[in-house]
Amino acid sequence: MSDNDSSSIGWFLAGLGLGALVGVLYAPKSGREVRDSIRQAANDGRDFVTTRGQELRGQVDQWVAKGKDTVSRSKEQISSAVEAGRQAYRDAVDNKS
Repeated sequence: MSDNDSSSIGWFLAGLGLGALVGVLYAPKSGREVRDSIRQAANDGRDFVTTRGQELRGQVDQWVAKGKDTVSRSKEQISSAVEAGRQAYRDAVDNKS
């Protein structure tokens, strides 16, 4: 996760907390309504964080798959190069005889 993503989530959560505090202090609603509003805001924040986490997990999974594919292709190329070198050596040794 990049620093920008974690910073954005941190600012979001800080804003959520500040908004809840201001809402409690200046709300023209009853205590029960305010608590319900705060609960809803917390649930919305949790849903946002959960959704963002799932998106990030999907992105990391894609990066891992690409990395594995790149490593696999590199191994195949190296194996082919080594085998070609062995065959060239065998051919050179057989031609000397």
